[in-house]
Amino acid sequence: MKEPAFEIARPEFLWILLLALPLAAGGFYWSWRVKQKLIRQFVQARLISTLTVGLSPARQKLRLALLLAALAGVLAALAGPRWGYAWEEARQRGLDIVVAVDTSRSMLARDVPPNRLEKAKLAVIDLMRQCKDDRLGLVAFAGDAFLQCPLTLDDEVFRQNLHALKVGIIAQGGTALSKAIRAALGAFAKGNNNYKALVLITDGEDHDADTETMGAAQEAADAGMRIFTVGVGTAEGELLQVTDDHGNTSFIKDEEGNVVKSHLNEELLRKIATATEGFYLPLRGANPMEILYREGLAPLPKTEGKVKLTRVHLEHYHWFLGFAVLCLAAEMLLPEGPRQRRAEAAAVPVTAGLPKAAVILCALMIPVAAPASGTGAYDKYQSGDYKAAFEEFNRLAAEKTNDYRLHYDAGTSAYRAKDLAAAEQQLGAALNSPEIVSDLPAQEHAYYNLGNTLFRLGEPDTDPKKKQERWEQSIANYSRALRLDTNDLDAKNNLAYVKKKLEELKQQQQQQQQQKNQNNDNKNQDQQQQQQNQQGQDQKNQQNQQQKSGQQDQPNQQNQQNQAQQQPNKGQQNQTNQASAARKGQQGQEPAPDQQAASALAAQMTLQQAQQMLDAQKDDEKVLVYSAENQPASTVQRKTKDW
Repeated sequence: MKEPAFEIARPEFLWILLLALPLAAGGFYWSWRVKQKLIRQFVQARLISTLTVGLSPARQKLRLALLLAALAGVLAALAGPRWGYAWEEARQRGLDIVVAVDTSRSMLARDVPPNRLEKAKLAVIDLMRQCKDDRLGLVAFAGDAFLQCPLTLDDEVFRQNLHALKVGIIAQGGTALSKAIRAALGAFAKGNNNYKALVLITDGEDHDADTETMGAAQEAADAGMRIFTVGVGTAEGELLQVTDDHGNTSFIKDEEGNVVKSHLNEELLRKIATATEGFYLPLRGANPMEILYREGLAPLPKTEGKVKLTRVHLEHYHWFLGFAVLCLAAEMLLPEGPRQRRAEAAAVPVTAGLPKAAVILCALMIPVAAPASGTGAYDKYQSGDYKAAFEEFNRLAAEKTNDYRLHYDAGTSAYRAKDLAAAEQQLGAALNSPEIVSDLPAQEHAYYNLGNTLFRLGEPDTDPKKKQERWEQSIANYSRALRLDTNDLDAKNNLAYVKKKLEELKQQQQQQQQQKNQNNDNKNQDQQQQQQNQQGQDQKNQQNQQQKSGQQDQPNQQNQQNQAQQQPNKGQQNQTNQASAARKGQQGQEPAPDQQAASALAAQMTLQQAQQMLDAQKDDEKVLVYSAENQPASTVQRKTKDW
């Protein structure tokens, strides 16, 4: 909802104004009628005109109107009208509080209306109203946990991040309280002496081992953090239901097909709170968050911290108050009768004009605020129309190119309007202005906002190199901001967060490169396997051809045997040649082509020999088959809980 450019600090006085003006007008009219009635009782009607010579009824009515106007001006000034704002440095004393909200599917249970998650979010809003001077951070957790919103004093930013919480925002299902506690510990800046507090809002259905959860709680206690647990749900529990995009409702079931029923685990939540000197509070009854803050958070020691800038609304009540003073002065100075002639006025002493001069002097002493340049743009920014504010600031910056403040305001408005490219350009122009060198706070704020802008620019980039370059630039700007203001906790937290994201990006790139190399290795192995299979097939085809040639040459062998019987000398000569060729083969000598052909004709295999050779080849092929015995033993998967 957009905030109006004109704001009333105390609107109840406007309601009083609407009632007071008619009542005052009616009272004046009634008093005038009573006055006329009393005059007629003591004075005859024919003498009234003679006694009231010089009185003007019109001027009497005008004086009454001036009194009504003065009353309206006073009530309008009390209402606190204000428009525009200014930035001022301020100091605050408060706590650093991280709120962790369970977003697992068990939070969909409706044993508390409308469901556990919505009830928890409403409770966080109530807590935010109590923490006026405290910094709040937000952690979302299910099977994993991450920092949804760093510690901030901006209630609107915290509220937007809270409204974004929903079941499924974390891909990993289940409930891991230990990861939520450790994520909350990481939200606090290292070396910060502020008192740390964690408000853990969950149904307590933890899927981690109790030792791991209590170990995380002990780590928090050693780090000086107190945990206040808030239980959502009932001990009786509720069957978990989910609704798909078409509005169909179904029950959540475990791996065995049983419908899941979620219960509030108050015992575990009490143990966690007790281990860190906190306490457990069920989310029921009247104002539980008020009790939590009054009895748990408010007694903790508060530290004084420096806030960079605070937006202060400009009060403009003096316009209405000055109007009321002028109306009263005019009512006092306005005579009831007509103006006297000049001759008569000359007899009036000089001191008669002193009251009028004094009133005029008082009116001149009322401070008049000159409208600042860019007021319209500030009003648009305040009302939430960031795009229009950016266009106005951009126009003013084009007219006054050396005014770094206009470039800074234009860049900040563009960032809020999601125009990140324009934000980067305007903030860079502000930092390149020579006049900003003498304004160190402005430099620090510009570097901080530019770091935010560069990080957001790199997030949607699909090119890992460009994303890494953007994030490295963001880290450099956060570092420059910290060199200018070492106490800027927001810059420290954002710097640590972007460094963590950059490290994760680099690890992801390394994993992708390793996966690519592994895929190439697997591809080469597949090609080698195919070559081996092809060689085996070629050998098999060659053996089949040899077998066929052996079968076809059987009559020729029979004829050769007959001829050998008829010509014994020739057969003996062939046997001698065959033995000689065999000896040459054993010695590793390659026979000539003619000798190979003669050897093949002379030493043809029989059908039985060919069959034995094929069987031996099949036995060799079995070694290459991927048998089930060589497969790794399948690991038994543990039952996982996704609620």
